[in-house]
Amino acid sequence: MDNIEATRQYLKSSLEISGAIASALDDSGSRLEILSRKCQSLEASLRPICTQDFSFLDMGDRIDGVLCSAAAVLKVFDAIHPLENSLLADPSSDLCTYVSDTKKFEEALKLLTDNCTLALGWLQEILELLQDKAVVSNEFSLLNVKKSLRILQELQAMEEDAHLDGGLLSAAFDKLEVEFKRLLKANSLPLPLSPLTSSINQQTTIPALPASLTGKLQAIIERLHANGRLDRIKSIYVEVRGMNARRSLQALDLSYLEIPTAKFEDIHSIESHIEQWGKHLKLVANHLLEMEYRFSGKIFEKIGADAWKGCFAKVAIDSKILSFLQFGINVARSKTDPIKLLKLLDIFSILNDLRLKFNQLFSGEACEEIRTVTKDLISRVINGACEIFWQLPAQVKLQRPSSPPSDGSVPRLVSFVTDYCNELLGDTYKPLLTQALEIHLSWRNEAYEESIIFAQVFSIVKEIAVNLDAWSKAYEDITLSYVFMMNNHCHFHNLRDTMLGNMMGDSWLKAHEQYEDYYAALYLKHTWGKLLPILNKKDILSVAVAVSSSDMAKRLNTFNVAFDEMYKRQSNWVISDETLREKVRKHIVEGMVPSYRSFMKNYSLTMENDEKAVKCTKYTEQNLEKMLWSLFEMKITKYGSMKQVHFISKIKQMSAQLFTLATTV
Repeated sequence: MDNIEATRQYLKSSLEISGAIASALDDSGSRLEILSRKCQSLEASLRPICTQDFSFLDMGDRIDGVLCSAAAVLKVFDAIHPLENSLLADPSSDLCTYVSDTKKFEEALKLLTDNCTLALGWLQEILELLQDKAVVSNEFSLLNVKKSLRILQELQAMEEDAHLDGGLLSAAFDKLEVEFKRLLKANSLPLPLSPLTSSINQQTTIPALPASLTGKLQAIIERLHANGRLDRIKSIYVEVRGMNARRSLQALDLSYLEIPTAKFEDIHSIESHIEQWGKHLKLVANHLLEMEYRFSGKIFEKIGADAWKGCFAKVAIDSKILSFLQFGINVARSKTDPIKLLKLLDIFSILNDLRLKFNQLFSGEACEEIRTVTKDLISRVINGACEIFWQLPAQVKLQRPSSPPSDGSVPRLVSFVTDYCNELLGDTYKPLLTQALEIHLSWRNEAYEESIIFAQVFSIVKEIAVNLDAWSKAYEDITLSYVFMMNNHCHFHNLRDTMLGNMMGDSWLKAHEQYEDYYAALYLKHTWGKLLPILNKKDILSVAVAVSSSDMAKRLNTFNVAFDEMYKRQSNWVISDETLREKVRKHIVEGMVPSYRSFMKNYSLTMENDEKAVKCTKYTEQNLEKMLWSLFEMKITKYGSMKQVHFISKIKQMSAQLFTLATTV
C-alpha cells in the first residue's frame, strides 16, 4: 500500500509538469511564426547580393583553371624551342636522335594543342561573364582576357602550321623521306644474275639486310606511318627497289619477251626462246623475287602484311613477272602443232617446279593480278597440250594423201612420228603428260587411266602403218615400192630397246624384221635377178661346135644396156639404214660379180682374136663391183648427216609444213 501511494504521488507530479511544458510550447510557436515571416522578408532582400557573390566565386574557380592550363602551355612552349634546332639539322648525321626528336616534337605540339584548347574554353566563358555588365564593368580586366585569348589562339595555330607543307614538322617528315630513299638506294645493289648462272642452275647468294639498316628504315617508316605518310614511303620503296630489279635483269637478254604476237604462229621460230624463258623465269622467281619478298617483309614487318605485300607485288611487276607469264600465254595461243605439245609440256614442267615458290610469293590480295594471269597460263597450257595429244592420230591420217619420197627412203613423217612417240613415252615427257591429262580430266570430272597414253600412241602407229601401205601403192615402179617398204620395216625393226619398241612388243618387232627380209627378197628377184639369165645362159661348148662371137657380143651388149638402165634408175634410190644397205649391196655383188666374171672369162676366150669384140667390153669386173657397192648411198648434201642425231636437232631442220596440225580435226 505504501508503494502504491508513492507511485500515485509521482504520477500526479508528472502531470503537472507536462501541463506547464505544453503551455510554454504554445507561447514558443507564436514567436517562431513571427521569426519565420521576418526571415522570408530578409531572404527576399538579400537574394540579389547572394547571386552576385556566387558568380564571382564561380569565376574565380574558372580563372584558377585557366592559370593552370596556361602554365602548362608555357612549359610546353619552352620545351619546343630546343627541338626546333634539332629538326633543322641533317638527319643522316644522327638518325636515331632525329627520329626521337621528331616524335618528341609531335608529342609536345599535341600537348600544346590540348592545353590551349582547355584554356581557351575557360577564357571564353570568363569573357562571356565579364561582358555581362550586370556583373562587372571593369574594362581593364576585359582587355586582358581578350589579349590572353588571342595569344592562346596563336599558340594553338602553331601546331596546325607545323603539320602543313612548309611547317617545321612537315619539313622534318620530308627530310626523313629523303633519308629513307638515300639509305635504301645506298643498300640496293643489282643481284648478280647472268646467262651463265641460269644455264648451270648455280645458286645465287641473296644478300642479307644489315640489322642496323633495318632498324633505321623501320624507325622512319613507323614515324611517317603515324603521321599519314605511309603511301608516300611505299611509293619511294617501290621506286628504288623496282629500279634495282630492272638493273638486275639487264644482265639477261630478255628481248624475246617483246616478240610480236604474230611471230608466235611459227612455234619452230621461238623454240629456242622457250628454253631460255624457262631458265630465266626460274632465276627471277627463285632469286630476284625471293630477295624482294624478304626485303619488303623485313622492312615493313611492323606495319603489317598488307603494306609489305603491296610493295612486293609492285616490285614483282617491275621485275617483268607479268611479261614472263604473257610470253607463256602467247605460246599457248599459237597455232596448233605437234612440237607445240612438247613445248607446252616444257612450260608445264617449269610452272610445276615453281608452284610452291609462286604460292609463297604471290599470296594475298595485293598479288591478285599476278595470280590471275598465272592461273590463265596454267589453264591454257594444260588444255592446249591435251587438245593436241587427242588430235595426233587424226593428224597423222591427214597426211595420207601426200606423196612418198621419190628415192624410196623412210618418209620424214615416219621418222618424226616414231621419234616423237619415243619422246612422249620417255622419262622426261611421260610423267608431265600423265599429270597434265589427270588435271585436264579432273576438270571434266573424268578419271585418268594408265592405258590412255599407250592406247593413243598405238593409234598413232596404226595410222602410220595405213599411210605406208597407201604410199607404197603410189609408186609407178613396183621395185621402188619394195625398197620403200624394206626401208620402213627396217626402221620399225630398229625400234627395239626404245620406248616405242618396248611398248609395241617383241612380236611386233619380229614381224617387221620378217617383212624387211621379205621385201628385200622381192627387190632382188625383180631387179638384179632379171639380169643374171643374160649372163648365165647355157652355152654348148665342145671341140666340134664353137659359140659364135657375134652371139657373145650380142649378149654382152644386152647386159650392158640393161645394167646401165637399171643402175641409172636405182642410182637415186636410198636405203636409209647402213646395216641394211650393206646387206643388200652384198647380196647384189655376190649374185652379179661372180656371174659377170665367169661370163667375161668365156667372152675373152671366144673373142680372143676379134678386135671388134674388145670394143664391146664396157666394164671390168672391178668397175662393175665398185658401181654396185656405190648403190643406195645416202646423199649427205641433201639429207644431212647419216648418223643418228638428237630428236630436237632433227625437227629443227624439218620443213614448217611437215606434219603441221590443222586448227580443227
